[in-house]
Amino acid sequence: MSETKSFTQQVETHSEIAARFQDLHPPFDRQAAVTESNRCLYCFDAPCTAACPTHIDVPAFIKKIASGNVMGSARTILDANILGASCSRACPVDVLCEGSCVMHRYNKQPIEIAKLQRFAMESLYDKGIPHPFTAAPDTGLRVALIGSGPASLACAAELRRRGIAATIYEASPLPGGLNTYGIAEYKLPLAESLREIDMLSDLGVDFRFNTRVDAAMLAELGNTHDAVFLGMGLGAIHKLGIPGEQLPGVTNALDFIAGYKSGSILTAPTRVAVIGAGNTAIDAANAAVRLGATEVYMVYRRGPEKMSAFAFEYEHARQEGVNFLWYAQPSAILGSTQVESLTLTRLSVTEDDSLVPQRDDTFPLPVDLIILAIGQATHTSFLGDTITLDRGRILTDRATGQTSNPKFFAGGDCTNGGREVVDAVADGKRSGIAMAAWLEASHAQ
Repeated sequence: MSETKSFTQQVETHSEIAARFQDLHPPFDRQAAVTESNRCLYCFDAPCTAACPTHIDVPAFIKKIASGNVMGSARTILDANILGASCSRACPVDVLCEGSCVMHRYNKQPIEIAKLQRFAMESLYDKGIPHPFTAAPDTGLRVALIGSGPASLACAAELRRRGIAATIYEASPLPGGLNTYGIAEYKLPLAESLREIDMLSDLGVDFRFNTRVDAAMLAELGNTHDAVFLGMGLGAIHKLGIPGEQLPGVTNALDFIAGYKSGSILTAPTRVAVIGAGNTAIDAANAAVRLGATEVYMVYRRGPEKMSAFAFEYEHARQEGVNFLWYAQPSAILGSTQVESLTLTRLSVTEDDSLVPQRDDTFPLPVDLIILAIGQATHTSFLGDTITLDRGRILTDRATGQTSNPKFFAGGDCTNGGREVVDAVADGKRSGIAMAAWLEASHAQ
């Protein structure tokens, strides 16, 4: 049993946050969903399904919406992706399923797959219908899962569907990992992430919160469980390593996003600088605008063609009013008792694509808040020599998620360095299926 019946009952979305972070893409109503679903060609060898890391049968779920079988549509989605609701909101569909839609070949608007998927999933949740899958009879096998992000949740679901006990150990007070704490509210609201996990917990997944696993506890879990899944994501965001970084007014993107999603941050100061140019940096910059900042700058040491954020995210940030400072590198943070300005050094690019500071070319950027978003460190030091690592990342068999220690499986950001929610779900799904098969074979001997 979980520690509580409903995770959503533990949180209350602040009205001011709800007003400022309205849906980026408003949902379909029934009529719009049926109309859009009838545009689909229901391709036999659908490229959209192939483009989805969890391989949702897109034509099948869309056709069920068109025929009025919305609950059947939701079941088709969940059968492939247990976190189908959050993925319908958070997935970069422009470069995945919708980006592969055959409608592009005819210069037509691609099918709005994400909004159709969201319609099916929310129809299921809004009706209060129990999860369409149930746990199989108990096998007596037990698995411990470290972290409660998408990879662990997907893995736990597969284990429970096969009658294997799954206990998730989470350092935070709520489940969901970045789905709950790190994705912009206008994409995936906190309450929606938790509502989805409420349904998942009906499968009998056991959650242990406020529990940080260290080396000693990992050894104990390995001894008391039949297998262990490592899905703890990444660690802290990197520091700049420049003078003044310790001043009040310097934070990181994940803490900033988690703060406003939980309601502990309701406003942003007038002038904000976000350091970095990835998707998380974009989310933080957009949030600062929506929280009341009137001058928001994203500072990046290269040009727009090198930024890791998706092109559509960049365009969205520009529409939100975010300013971009290219080829600029922070060299100092100034202030007496609080951040007052950021010193930036202009960079130039050499013929071999290296960056060099332009001599004596620095300039101040007056700011009240600096948000760091320059990548995350790995969080695997507690593993010791339990399994093989590569530069802090866990090495796995890509097809099964099994590590160099056969009793340990892994998936998500701790293995791939930080990709998309749907990639983590796919990792967890593969690992859960493979782990169950491995445990069956091991205990059949």
